[in-house]
Parts: sequence; C-alpha cells; structure tokens
Amino acid sequence: MAPAPSGRRGKGWPARAAALALAAAALAGCSAGAAAGQSPAQISGWMSTSGEGTLIGQVQVDSANVALAVRKHEPGPALRTVCALLSTDALTGIGNLPSPDTTLTDELNTAFGTAATAAQDCYKGASGTASLLVASAADRAKLAHLFGVAVARVATLTGKTPSTSTTLAPDVSPDPFGN
Repeated sequence: MAPAPSGRRGKGWPARAAALALAAAALAGCSAGAAAGQSPAQISGWMSTSGEGTLIGQVQVDSANVALAVRKHEPGPALRTVCALLSTDALTGIGNLPSPDTTLTDELNTAFGTAATAAQDCYKGASGTASLLVASAADRAKLAHLFGVAVARVATLTGKTPSTSTTLAPDVSPDPFGN
C-alpha cells in the first residue's frame, strides 16, 4: 500500500495500512491450521508460487534503504517513499500467507508484521517525529533474526535453505532454493 506520488493519499494511509496488515494476519491465522501434515514438496511448491523467499530478501533491502535514508537525513518525501516501499513488500508477504505449515505461517506473519509496523512508524515519523523513527529502527533491527527463524524453519521442513536473493530471474529459475 504505497502512497500515490504527489501526496494524493490522505493522512489516513498509515491507519489503513495497519488495518490491512491486521486483517491479513487474522485471516492467515484462521486458515493456517488446516494445513497439517505438510510435505517438503508442499512447502517448496508454496515457496515457489508465493515468492516468499524473494520477498524476505526485498523487505531486508527495503529496511536497509530506510536506514540509509535516515542516516543521510533525507527530506520527508524521500523518506516516506522508502518507508512506503517497505510497507508494500511487507504487506505483500503477509498477503501470501498462510503457508502449508502453521509454525512457518506464524513466523512469517510475525516478521512481515514487524516490518509493516516499522514502515508505518517510519512513514509517520518522516515528518520529523523522532520517537517514531526510533521505534521504526527498533523494529527493523529485529527483522534479520525474525526472517532467519522463518528461513531456518523452511530448511528444517525441506532439507534445503531457500534463496532470499532479489536477483533471481523467476521465469528462468522458479526454484525457491535457487537451483
């Protein structure tokens, strides 16, 4: 849910993004339990069709871009742009849930939800509210660990570590493990 260029969205964008994230999380939680007895092929197939590995990588790139924009003291509109990209990718990750594994769904939901919250705080803080930028940074600092737990879960379930590269050509190699 990235804001439209030229500020055409109203001030309610962060609240709508948060509501969407919560709704997606609730839906993911409701349907995730039905996928008991998953096989490695089901997890691999879901990773391939959902693109979650690439999204994990993209959210981490987005998070680094936010950190860079903050360090460089980018003006509010530029900072809001990178915050909105983080939000869009995090919400896309949530929207791809549930996975075939309840635990993996919960781990990814936590990681992508944390990224969405960081993006919302960043977006609102871009107008100069330092406390929101600090809160965003604290949540972004958790992302590597949270996504690492989810990636480890996929590796446990499939025997292979998924690629989180953002440079895989999906049309050439739809294999979520980069093979």
